Amino acid sequence: MPRLLSLGLRALHAVRCGARGGVRRPPQIELLQNTLDAIGEGLSVFDPQGRLAAHNLRFFELLGLPHLPSGTPLGEILLLQARRGDFGDVDPQAESARRVAQFFRDVPVIKERLTLTGRTLQIRRQATPDGWIVSVYSDITEIRAAERRLLEARSLAEAANRSKSEFLANMSHELRTPLNAIIGFTEIISKELFGPVGNEKYLEYIKDVHSSSLHLLSIINDVLDMSKIEAGKLELAKQLVVLQQVIGDAVRIVRERAASRGIDLVFERGDEPVVVWADERAVKQIFLNLLSNAIKFSHENDSVHIRLALDTGGDAAIEVEDHGIGMDREELERALQPFGQAKPATTRQYGGTGLGLPITKGLVEAHGGTLSVSSRLGEGTTVRIVLPIHPPLEPAAGAASLAIGSSLA
Repeated sequence: MPRLLSLGLRALHAVRCGARGGVRRPPQIELLQNTLDAIGEGLSVFDPQGRLAAHNLRFFELLGLPHLPSGTPLGEILLLQARRGDFGDVDPQAESARRVAQFFRDVPVIKERLTLTGRTLQIRRQATPDGWIVSVYSDITEIRAAERRLLEARSLAEAANRSKSEFLANMSHELRTPLNAIIGFTEIISKELFGPVGNEKYLEYIKDVHSSSLHLLSIINDVLDMSKIEAGKLELAKQLVVLQQVIGDAVRIVRERAASRGIDLVFERGDEPVVVWADERAVKQIFLNLLSNAIKFSHENDSVHIRLALDTGGDAAIEVEDHGIGMDREELERALQPFGQAKPATTRQYGGTGLGLPITKGLVEAHGGTLSVSSRLGEGTTVRIVLPIHPPLEPAAGAASLAIGSSLA
């Protein structure tokens, strides 16, 4: 507390005491008092002898005190508060004495107090260099009420999100059961395992049903995977995985789809095997998602590059780069959100659920890795993944693997 303020408070106290003896207050002191009364916080100043040296009207208002004169001992004010129950069911004399001693000892301090009228006050107390105690009282009732409302809203939102995830998981399981039956029966009929189908048109329709069922199952698997990631229920069975092998498998799976559009898949695998501690099926799903997206959004007769190396920190770094339609900043932010596929026109043209990239991001982060995306509209997109290569000290034995469906958003 600056010494100038201390001197001003002393002068104000002296003039107040003189005013009670009939001395008129100087204009400067009048201005100082009017200024104190105009501020929104309550203010009290006690001298080293524990007497009220300066105050403003807001101090009395916030504490619900009568207007007390300068020079009133702190003990009398605390005794008044104790007798009316401000400090609970206590012995007023003992409590006021205890608080007087604490008042001069516990500085500086910031604390909160609930008044009898239900207000929440924040009290900031500090000592001047010569032992005067300045206290500032702020009414933070509305601030604390707003914080409680925000916490309640957040709690409700989290509960709603959990309910949504549980609903999606349950719905996905319910839909997958009949779909698996449909897929099985249509596959039997389309392959004519029990004899030829009498009409070729029926056979064509059955193949369409089978294909549509597989597509619908892929969407349901995406929803189920996303709900597990959001609910924090993703379980991974980790083991040593050679990335060249897993990425190579993913490339082989999508190569026919790429070839149908004249897209060349270029895998720059490096010379040395890169081994990570991961769930093999989850890692394969990561690269199936990225390659499927890269192929889908590439132009005809273009190329997709997959690069694998160790970064400067010794972790596995993988990039999947295409030269397709790309995204602007707004589309990129939306693409990383669940169900946040790009513009409606893009959705209609390319299809998908918009879950491929969010699922991939969730799977990467579940392995302790990071995923970043750089993209330019009309020029293409590069997705960079960094996966730690070191296993945990005590890997969980026998952890259940997550059956991850194909995500081709």
